[in-house]
Amino acid sequence: MQVTETLSEGLKRGFTVTVPAAELEAKRDARLKDVAANLNLPGFRPGKVPVSLARQRYGAAVWGEVVEQAVSEAVQAAFEERGLRPAGQPKVDLVTGQEDDGKGLEFTVESEILPEVTLPDLSALELTRLKAQASDEAVEKALEDIARRGRTFEVIEEVRPAGKGDVLAIDFVGKRDGVPFDGGTAEDVNVEIGGEGFIPGFAEQIEGMSPGEEKIITVTFPEDYGAAELAGKEATFDIKAKQLKKAADAALDDELAKKVGFESLEQLKDLIRKQIEGEYEQLSRLRIKRDLLDILATKTDFEAPAGMVEAEFQQIWSRVEADRQAGQLDDEDKDKDEDTLKADYRRIAERRVKLGLLLAEIGRKNNIVVTPEELSRAVRAEAMRYSGQEREVFEFFQKNPQATESLRGPIFENKVVDYLIELAKVTDREVSPEELSDIPPANI
Repeated sequence: MQVTETLSEGLKRGFTVTVPAAELEAKRDARLKDVAANLNLPGFRPGKVPVSLARQRYGAAVWGEVVEQAVSEAVQAAFEERGLRPAGQPKVDLVTGQEDDGKGLEFTVESEILPEVTLPDLSALELTRLKAQASDEAVEKALEDIARRGRTFEVIEEVRPAGKGDVLAIDFVGKRDGVPFDGGTAEDVNVEIGGEGFIPGFAEQIEGMSPGEEKIITVTFPEDYGAAELAGKEATFDIKAKQLKKAADAALDDELAKKVGFESLEQLKDLIRKQIEGEYEQLSRLRIKRDLLDILATKTDFEAPAGMVEAEFQQIWSRVEADRQAGQLDDEDKDKDEDTLKADYRRIAERRVKLGLLLAEIGRKNNIVVTPEELSRAVRAEAMRYSGQEREVFEFFQKNPQATESLRGPIFENKVVDYLIELAKVTDREVSPEELSDIPPANI
């Protein structure tokens, strides 16, 4: 095999590769012998089919297989011998490669390569870990929410207008331009006058209705409403008031705890406190990881492969376009023109690629790998997100290995982040839950 470098510009590399005809023919003949030895044809004993007959029937397919293998091996060798790692799938163009023309195989190959990543002094990393405690007030609020969900409703026999604090049971039909829309019809719905949980203006407009009364109200859905076809739109609701009720929250006692599966109120409080502190730990982890990545981003003083940046940008931009069409762009992006937005997100794409390369190099040089057990746990966790469909999710991952591999990246990144946090000098700082939750906008 002969390799001639034809391109060396920045991270771009190109080669012309030639493989002698004799080498290809030897591989072809060896492969045809294997094929002939395993053929079962009428009139021939097993293993006694002539190679000439195997070549007559399967020669073209075998030649194609040999050429494909030769190209793959030659490309790999060309990069490995020079200590280069392709940044993506190399582009290969055949020049010659016909069987028995005596010219052998010649092809060109071009690819971007991964940059040389020099690791910064990781031992000098300094980080601050924010920590918050679950307050008694937060626990009490969570208990009150549980009591509210377990509340009972007592019918008020007196026929009178519904006032604040009352609960009015209603039927309603939602319409757009006079036509009922999907999900807009319901019966016997309890609406608390002055309470939350409905479209702004809905509960306010049924205040004062008495059982048996009917009314049409007009509301405007919030801009960030979950159903894109209704977000920011005006709709009417035909309301029929049916019953007036009084809500009573469940008492905060051992009986409430037993109703939700605990032996006592104290045991329920302990669980709530642990859950709240678990949420705080996740926020703390998010904050310190973000700070770490911000620090590492200042140390990525190498060129990012343009192809990888473009691929990352296209993924980001497709999500931005979807958000824009759904009217869900962040406030800071809404007033930007498309060119400015693209420039901003291309910078984010470049940052992501560089950080990914740096984290990959840190993991490679420190033997950080994702084990099969970790991948299996990730698949199980993903399946648990779809209650009642766990089997289907498992089967999907079994049939789509690429889907399983897509879980590897986040696991690997988190393992490298854990390694770096363990390596860094970390100072813990106690903050309020509000300060912990005040997460600045992400850079990646």
